[in-house]
Amino acid sequence: MPLFDDLSFKNSQLSGNTHPPLADRMRPRTIAEVVGQDHLLSPGRALHRIIVKGIPVSLIFWGPPGSGKTTLARLISSEMNAVFIEYSAVLSGVKQIREVIIFAEKSRRINGKQTILFIDEIHRFNKIQQDAFLPHVENGTITLIGATTENPSFEVIPALLSRCRIFTLKALDIDSLKHLLTRALQDESLGIGDGKLQIDSSAMDTVTAHSCGDARVALNTLEFAANLCLSDESGDNRINLSHAHEALQTRPALYDKSGEQHFNLISAFQKSIRGSDPQGALYWMARMLDGGEDPLYIVRRMIRIASEDVGLADPQALPLILAAREAYSILGYPEGELALAEAAVYLATAPKSNSLESAMNSALESARKTNHLPVPLHLRNAPTGFLKAEGYGRDYIYDHEMPGAFSGQDYLPEELTGQEFYHPKRLGFEREIGRRMDWWRKRKQEINKKVDNPETA
Repeated sequence: MPLFDDLSFKNSQLSGNTHPPLADRMRPRTIAEVVGQDHLLSPGRALHRIIVKGIPVSLIFWGPPGSGKTTLARLISSEMNAVFIEYSAVLSGVKQIREVIIFAEKSRRINGKQTILFIDEIHRFNKIQQDAFLPHVENGTITLIGATTENPSFEVIPALLSRCRIFTLKALDIDSLKHLLTRALQDESLGIGDGKLQIDSSAMDTVTAHSCGDARVALNTLEFAANLCLSDESGDNRINLSHAHEALQTRPALYDKSGEQHFNLISAFQKSIRGSDPQGALYWMARMLDGGEDPLYIVRRMIRIASEDVGLADPQALPLILAAREAYSILGYPEGELALAEAAVYLATAPKSNSLESAMNSALESARKTNHLPVPLHLRNAPTGFLKAEGYGRDYIYDHEMPGAFSGQDYLPEELTGQEFYHPKRLGFEREIGRRMDWWRKRKQEINKKVDNPETA
């Protein structure tokens, strides 16, 4: 089947849907009808000018589900009087892209019309598929508009990003959702206004709160609740809380274990622990677990946190997290989640110190700069008589034979004598560590003084 016929067939199939969902029927037809994106669409804003003036520029819309990405793409196409082709990255490949390019070239040559290619979930295209767009975006054959729920900085190739303007959409706030639902209740031609329905404030609050900023979910839930109300034998034309609860379905957590949400939530989790907030730590961990995150990944991060953010301020943190890992491996889901909760709360409420991380980074930096320095003779291993004759191990002092089990000898290359990497904070157990180090430092000064002035010994 020729491409033109194929596209006509698809469009006729769509137009043949005599009763599309309420969310599709109530899709904004003008900028004025779009709500919740004033930061992009207020007069004078760049996107507002692009739409009003029909400027052919390739765009990427990044935002959560139901925030209006597809709607804005269609509004731009309408203002430009362009051919609008909508593809899903889930179902399309390079072959379909080539067919669109051929169609766009013919359309521009025969009709003088620009083609807007709208790719939903563009982040699902791999590098080769995204590369296929580049020359045609560059020469203006197509105006590309991509939509993604994932951070385009991670999911879209740099060459394509450099040819597109990126606009970030926000999840709709409660007031915006209520405005959309009220408009749908009143609209008699496209909405459900012909039913003369009212909605209780409690039902409105429930629908909007459980829609999580998603206009599509809110409108389709309202439509379901309206149908329940109309079929109610009581004859009441008010959508009540019971209708709302029945219409609502459990909404899966907005979480992608390999995408930006994954990194954002684990970041929030660690920062809550670092900030000594057990409430935040429990909440973000619960979000990850509810979204299907691997519990052992969370445990691995807590093992790191135990060393990075708690360190020796509480030496029991690391073994407790390892015990939590063992407990979860024995108990599994869901019983083992309490062990993870115990570990998270323990870390959040433990004294904090990043002295170990600073010490290790400092030591590594120094080691890379001075990796040519030899090990001092007194610290070298001397397993043979020959090596002993060469001075290996000579002058080494066995600390256990000294008062206080401390000799005060140097353990760094001579060039680094006096260098300090680890500086314990005066918090938690590190306070005790600092006290010990102060004693050893003072004791070493006394030993060195006696060496320099043997008559005072």
